[in-house]
Amino acid sequence: MCRFRLRAAVAAALLALLAVSALAPRAGAQDGSLFPIKGQDGSPVVNYRVPVELESRIEALPGAVVVGNPKGDVTLAEFYDLNCPFCRKAAADVAAILAADRELRLVLVPFPVLGVQSIQAGRVELAVQKLGTPTQFLSFHDKIYAGRGTVDGKRALAVAKELGFPVPKITAAADDDAVTDTMLAHVRLGNALGLQATPSFVIKGVAVLGHPGRTALEQMIAAVRRCDQISC
Repeated sequence: MCRFRLRAAVAAALLALLAVSALAPRAGAQDGSLFPIKGQDGSPVVNYRVPVELESRIEALPGAVVVGNPKGDVTLAEFYDLNCPFCRKAAADVAAILAADRELRLVLVPFPVLGVQSIQAGRVELAVQKLGTPTQFLSFHDKIYAGRGTVDGKRALAVAKELGFPVPKITAAADDDAVTDTMLAHVRLGNALGLQATPSFVIKGVAVLGHPGRTALEQMIAAVRRCDQISC
């Protein structure tokens, strides 16, 4: 575990440089949203078009996981941090949507930008991604968010162990230099996409910043099916 902690600290130093720009205002994003999306509290939700070439890179990320229906008719990508309370709410809402919508294809993208503890937990999460199946990854994801309080490496390891993963194997995988490279790749793409908040979603060429709520997400998904954009 000592080596794991040291590597997480090194990763934190690297990611801190990227997180500053990843969470800085994106030029043009605040000048007016593309669609009149409202959150569950009635407030406007920032959304804007993203370049096709950037959207196409999301699923190529080394730690991205496709769950739900792999051949679904609508793809929703979610960038999240394990210590983001809004991501916890989003996880519950997205789980409910997945259970009700058998045609939804969900791409989960770990996006550890909220500090060292998120990075430590993210290393374990990416080890689960490497050693497990998409179904096991989703179980880890849901179980992490079912709890309360700070999620760090120790807590993430405990959840992985509870799901049947051998701790030595998970620790060794989390300790790999490739995990640092994976996290950097995720944050770089999030920065390029202008994702200023966690969670952020990308659907049908549009970035949606923050969690708009279950109803708004379902409306966007339905609109894509109806008129091929997130609002008709």
